[in-house]
Amino acid sequence: MGPIQTAKDRCRKCYSCVRNCPVKAIKVKEHWAEVIHDRCIGCGICLKVCSQKAKQIADCITQTLRILENDNSPVAILGCSYPAFFSELRPGQLVAGLQKLGFADIYEGTAGVELIAGQYQQLIESGGRGPLISSHCPTIVDLIERHYPQLVRNLMPVVSPMVAIGRHIKQTRGAETPVVYISSCIAGKFEVSSEEVAGGVDMVLTYRELSQMFRDRGLDPTRMKDAPFSGRKPDRGRLFPISGGPFQAFDVHNDFLNADFVSTGGEQGALELIRDLAAQRITPKWVDIRFCEGGCIGGPGKNNRLTNFSKRSLIIDAFHQRHEVPYLPEKKGAASSGPSLQRSFTNKFKHLKNPSGESIRAILQATNKFTQEDELDCGACGYPTCREHAAAVYQGLADNEMCLPFSIKRLEEDRVILTQKYELAQRALAQEFGDSAIIGQDPRTGDVLKLIRQVGPTPTTVLIRGESGTGKELTARAIHQHSNRADKPLVTVNCTTLTDSLLESELFGHKRGSFTGAIADKKGLFEAANGGTIFLDEIGDITPKLQAELLRVLDSGEIKPVGGNRPTEVDVRLIAATNRNLEEGVEEGWFREDLFYRLNVFTITMPPLRNRTESLPQLVHHFLASASKRLNKPIRGIEDRAIAALLRYHWPGNIRELQNIIERASVLTQDNIVRLENLPTIFSELALEEPLLGGTAKAQEKGSLRGQREKHLRIVEKSLLKKYLEDAGGNVSKAARTASIPRRTFYRMLERHGLKGAAFKKAASSPSNDGS
Repeated sequence: MGPIQTAKDRCRKCYSCVRNCPVKAIKVKEHWAEVIHDRCIGCGICLKVCSQKAKQIADCITQTLRILENDNSPVAILGCSYPAFFSELRPGQLVAGLQKLGFADIYEGTAGVELIAGQYQQLIESGGRGPLISSHCPTIVDLIERHYPQLVRNLMPVVSPMVAIGRHIKQTRGAETPVVYISSCIAGKFEVSSEEVAGGVDMVLTYRELSQMFRDRGLDPTRMKDAPFSGRKPDRGRLFPISGGPFQAFDVHNDFLNADFVSTGGEQGALELIRDLAAQRITPKWVDIRFCEGGCIGGPGKNNRLTNFSKRSLIIDAFHQRHEVPYLPEKKGAASSGPSLQRSFTNKFKHLKNPSGESIRAILQATNKFTQEDELDCGACGYPTCREHAAAVYQGLADNEMCLPFSIKRLEEDRVILTQKYELAQRALAQEFGDSAIIGQDPRTGDVLKLIRQVGPTPTTVLIRGESGTGKELTARAIHQHSNRADKPLVTVNCTTLTDSLLESELFGHKRGSFTGAIADKKGLFEAANGGTIFLDEIGDITPKLQAELLRVLDSGEIKPVGGNRPTEVDVRLIAATNRNLEEGVEEGWFREDLFYRLNVFTITMPPLRNRTESLPQLVHHFLASASKRLNKPIRGIEDRAIAALLRYHWPGNIRELQNIIERASVLTQDNIVRLENLPTIFSELALEEPLLGGTAKAQEKGSLRGQREKHLRIVEKSLLKKYLEDAGGNVSKAARTASIPRRTFYRMLERHGLKGAAFKKAASSPSNDGS
């Protein structure tokens, strides 16, 4: 893991880091863009351009604090550019602040410049090797080693000033002395981990990290008295961090017309110069290259208030005031010979397989680029040309989704497809639930419609009560459509279809890892219904634990996902429905009293179908029309005998049962007219109860043979039912088995004659009155 890391949860795949990385050391993964450390040169550009702060420098503060806690004599080295980044402090105040942090002695990194000056002068004077390239910028060294290996032999075999002063300190004070270097250079963090310079510096901090340490400790160096530096006191080396400074520090005499000596700084200038050197278009004697604009003062500093021109002036001012900087003489006991200043360089180039022309064409065509005109070379993906992007895809550094024109076109196509699917879904929903109008002209239905119109526009919680199949969900939809939230979602939940834990997760959502199978965060239905309405069907079946959670939501308007600690506010209107007696539930303890009163603000009781048979013919014709559309079958009507039989049925399943019977009959009809024979057998039995001869008065005369027969049959049937119940002690199931009649049919026959098994149970258990 390298010094530059990616906070995966912050990365939004904007490709800004890809666009700006000079060596394309970024690999785009499924959810984030990752730095490829084998290709990275440590320039820090990705840190600057990442608006989400997803690219971060590895934390070195913690490791530095550990050094300060565990050692009595740690040494700090202030990089050459410190006057430009701590302009509000005198050098002595900065030294005092570092001593307060726990550093025993503070050196100037500029002393390392003067340590290597002699090596540079000798190499420049001796010539050879072709163009000599300065090696004091770690980014330039990494750039050549990893991307221009043909220039490795041209790098001057000399350590950087940072490593030079670090080796000097360890030689004079002991190899175990901890050395922390502080500068604006991020690439220095890469450099100290390199085997070629190991043992010089233990840790590298940026100026920003040092400022953070001051803040964390509550230290204000501006209020401190000056403290002296330690070690070698530098002179002309203080000019090193600015553009052209190495010429002064290394005493290299150059003039405008001398092409033997070239100096440049900044990303573009450095890359152009290295390309020219690699192509042998120029052959100077020595080139001084630094990747940061303006020299070392262009690195990421403590703040961005000052321009490079202002920083340059501060460096020059510090040079002129160098004699005023407090200094202690270097401690005695230093080694007679100086530290080793030599270093070697290696070819670290990682070859990526180049794609063939056929592979490039295949990738281009995968992003809808079939002709040269399709290759826009817009650069939105981060690569200059579409073909370079295709090569990066082939090499596993990029993906097709990075192509903006391709993604936009695909989104447009997806939008068209989704629009079509949405319209199909709307039509399907219209067929299933579109007829939200409540059918019926009977007084009870009229009362329900009046209540819906009254409560609909209000935010009031509504409790819908009634038997199963009476249209409670239809009523909830009607309330939603009459509300001010009609353009917002209506979410329906059947509380009987899920277990307690799953229902809690469905309603309130959950966090990843909160239970087995929770592999990702999930929003609950309350959050999905935010701004709209949620309908909880069969609310009487939820457990006391879930009742408490629901009460909290109703009282506070906040939900808390399973496994989460942070509540989320929701604006949801609640409509609940139940077929159970909640008052009994409160008395028996299976339903919370406070939740009952919170729900029972406005109650609508749905009448059973047997109490509103006046509307049954209208409902029948409505369901026939719906079945005709659903089955794509032209149903022309229903015969009167079938309507009459339907009117005599007691409808335990209410409207839902009627809808299912009509749809079944519509499937069975052969001539597109629903007849009595298409209905279940029970309706044929019911048709025999009353004369069905056209409904004339003569046909219904009591003295007719048919009328007399039906009368006696009913008397016999009722007597038999009573006998079976008496023999079974009021147990309806046992009586039905004795009579060899399905229990459901037996119940219907009992209801037809007004009989109840409970009455016979009491009679069987009461004492005998025969005197025995």
